[in-house]
Amino acid sequence: MRSPPRFIIAIVLAAGAVAGAVAILSQPLVVPVRSFSPPVDAARLEAHVKKLSVDLYPRSFEQFDHLEGAAQYILAQLRKSGATVSVQEVKVQEATYKNIIARFGPATGPLMVIGAHYDSYGDASRATNERGFSTQTHTPGADDNASGVAGLLELARLLGQKPQARAIELVAWTLEEPPNFRSANMGSAWHAKALKAAGRDVRLALSLEMIGYFRDDPGSQHYSLPGLSHVYSERANFIALVGKLGGFSATRRAKALMAGATDLPVYSINAPRAMQGIDWSDHRNYWAEGYPALMVTDTSYLRNPNYHKAGDTYDKLDYARMAKVVQGVYAVAAQF
Repeated sequence: MRSPPRFIIAIVLAAGAVAGAVAILSQPLVVPVRSFSPPVDAARLEAHVKKLSVDLYPRSFEQFDHLEGAAQYILAQLRKSGATVSVQEVKVQEATYKNIIARFGPATGPLMVIGAHYDSYGDASRATNERGFSTQTHTPGADDNASGVAGLLELARLLGQKPQARAIELVAWTLEEPPNFRSANMGSAWHAKALKAAGRDVRLALSLEMIGYFRDDPGSQHYSLPGLSHVYSERANFIALVGKLGGFSATRRAKALMAGATDLPVYSINAPRAMQGIDWSDHRNYWAEGYPALMVTDTSYLRNPNYHKAGDTYDKLDYARMAKVVQGVYAVAAQF
């Protein structure tokens, strides 16, 4: 048989190198750490998502009253958990927005931070009616990110069932979405800077960024780079942990704990921040302060066709698998 041209050999070798590099960055040999996580109520998750995405729609930056209503709902739910709850003011353009913070465990010692942003995407510049919004300009934001907030509220209920030996802070962040994304106005930026100013040691910060959309059909999962499809599943049936280069140990530990809590597949990646999507959430602001941080995500627009659209509604989410994500996060909170 005739030997293939050199350029074809080079392409094959390059593709193999990319796949090999991705395999190294994906933490393929992590052994799950078996643990018991309390059962999570899928019906509660659905009720929280419906409340935020229907009754409090839209939760966008310029719809202050709706966003404030969401903040008050979250505040009341977190207080029910028995946590010590406080409000951090976030002042932007002469308005005062709110981070809602729930503390468990001792007041001192290395801190575990787990958060989710509660605002939703909207583009007021395209609104044509007198209300200033419609489903064509403002998403209901069920997966993005009422799902993360619902997970945070259910996590608070679980943590409140017994005294916690470690310091844990749950935070509902404001203003993650445009026009404040990647700016100092993000609620998570305010929180991370406050922790740094106070000299707090952070064990890990987790950002719950879209955790409710799952599918089992082949081809339902997409990737930003071709090489990734050789390492990860073609089915949107897993939860992902996303970290930056250099954060391998934190990723491995968190992945082992999440994978050991339920049968939900857990994939991970540590990649350069230049790679599309790696820093597209609140965890980026903890990196900026030198803290270890990871994003917990269903991979957003890479599987959910309703991302930032009218179709991001509560009835499209998988609350049974979403409950397993929360169980995995509980294991990280309790044992990391």
